Amino acid sequence: MSQTPRSIDRPLSPHLQIYRPMLTMMMSIVHRITGVALYFGTLLLVLWLVAAATSPEAYRLASAISGSFLGLVVLFGYSWTLIHHTLGGIRHFIWDTGHGLGPEWREVMAKATIGGSVALTVLLWVVIWIVKS
Repeated sequence: MSQTPRSIDRPLSPHLQIYRPMLTMMMSIVHRITGVALYFGTLLLVLWLVAAATSPEAYRLASAISGSFLGLVVLFGYSWTLIHHTLGGIRHFIWDTGHGLGPEWREVMAKATIGGSVALTVLLWVVIWIVKS
């Protein structure tokens, strides 16, 4: 009867201590985080809509909270999250078509997602500020 060789103790799967962080890996993590953040931001939007439908006093309170410094910071973050998650979704859609899967295009599209989300968020808030003034 033959004996089986003794198994070598190795990790079952690679883990974060083995991999060095790559831009596309970090973008995948951020895409998941923005998805969760959008859930909570949408709850705030629903609360604002409920306040608008409830009474003028509730709407004034909700508007005062969202118009405060902290409220504007949350709205700015929510808008960046929405734009970043949308651009990440477009990037994944492009990959689903079989395009942009090469190493250089993955990096270009990841950088475009970051740059595009920051630029579009700033542009959105500049337009809001100009229209409001």
